[in-house]
Amino acid sequence: MEYLHKDITDKIIRAFYNVYNYLGYGFLEKVYENAMILELKAMNIKCEKQVPINVYYKEKRVGEYYADIMVEDKVIVELKAAEGIIAEHEAQLLNYLKATELEIGLLLNFGKTPQIKRQIFENKFKNQFRSV
Repeated sequence: MEYLHKDITDKIIRAFYNVYNYLGYGFLEKVYENAMILELKAMNIKCEKQVPINVYYKEKRVGEYYADIMVEDKVIVELKAAEGIIAEHEAQLLNYLKATELEIGLLLNFGKTPQIKRQIFENKFKNQFRSV
């Protein structure tokens, strides 16, 4: 089974482990975000940090969030530096996917043990969440 954007997510995961192996755990998320941007760019991967995501309700903008990293305009990367990934972290990434045209997200945790969660939310289920 081939995952959507597997080539990109594989590179992001490689970058995650490169950063984790170099820095270890214990830093703030911003440190890991900056290191991930450097690592991804060194791999010639298009990426942006703190990308705004608008949330709409009945075609009215009701909020704005910021994705930690957007890769190749195809994958949202949410970074954590926590004891472990919890349901709220997963819900946050899922909501980012709901509010965008993107279908793939990676949740990367720089905790004592590195953790990765891949989320998918297909566009065919999103019409109720986005502005028309």
